[in-house]
Amino acid sequence: MSQHQGLKVLCTFPFDEEALERIREAAQGEVVLATRDEELMAHVGSAEIICGFRLPKNILQLAPRLRWLQFAGAGVDGLRDTGLLDPDSGVIVTTASGIHASTIGEYVFGSMIMFNRSWPELVRLQDRHIWGNTAWYHLRTLELYGQTLGVIGVGSIGRYVARLGRAFGMRVLGVRRSARGGEQDQDVERYYAFSQLREMLPLCDYVVIATPLTPETEHLIGEPELRAMRRTAYLVNVARGRVIDEQALIRALREGWIAGAGLDVTEIEPLPQESPLYSLPNVILTPHISGESVHYGARLASLFVENLQRYRRGEALRNRYDPQRGY
Repeated sequence: MSQHQGLKVLCTFPFDEEALERIREAAQGEVVLATRDEELMAHVGSAEIICGFRLPKNILQLAPRLRWLQFAGAGVDGLRDTGLLDPDSGVIVTTASGIHASTIGEYVFGSMIMFNRSWPELVRLQDRHIWGNTAWYHLRTLELYGQTLGVIGVGSIGRYVARLGRAFGMRVLGVRRSARGGEQDQDVERYYAFSQLREMLPLCDYVVIATPLTPETEHLIGEPELRAMRRTAYLVNVARGRVIDEQALIRALREGWIAGAGLDVTEIEPLPQESPLYSLPNVILTPHISGESVHYGARLASLFVENLQRYRRGEALRNRYDPQRGY
């Protein structure tokens, strides 16, 4: 017999009916979809479990019965002002880490290939009905094959990026928190510790940032790191904007310390209209959409269903937030 009879589950993520039915079956209790503020306020006080994004900062006061939050994103930096991440909050927090890997991995290589083949410039020429070519417009004709890819943060996303890099015939290097330096596996030729970052960067033609935002990784990439990179290097950030010192990055892009950057995240979001990043010709900029997918809801539901089953059986939950690591 389950130790959690009569569960009340509140979903602020807009699951479709098929996903909700799977969640109801796993919960064996009441499941409420609350995508509007008034629906949230009507049910949050009696909810034991919440699954979703964008919670009020005073959620602990509003939800005295809350015991578990299944956050719908991978990074929990948006929860830091809620008190939910405090070890003594009484609330288990789990993340959606892992469900974005293929989506973000494809985005990373899309950005790299777009830069390599000058696709943003070519689309602008198409809009003007101009048949451009490399002789006239100095368009890039670079390849991924045989180049070196550095992955900062080899978690679920970073590892998928590493595997794609190997499939493209690239040499793959990695930075991860637990590395002491020199280790390797089937996806990464060599691992570096965070303290060895500037040792790895000069070796890379492409650098992908996929690390969580923690006090250790905030402004991990600053002027010294950008100057350590190759002038021909392309930097892709699918982590959080604050992992990079944005003003140093703008200087690097303007002055040619690096060749270009693909940015899905920025320090301030939405990015202010006056930001130079909009107009720099060596930047491919997107509005924090690298993890978006038509399959997102189904993947989140599968993770939530598995964790609901574990919760009802009193087992450890997947992707539990660890205050010691900060993710």
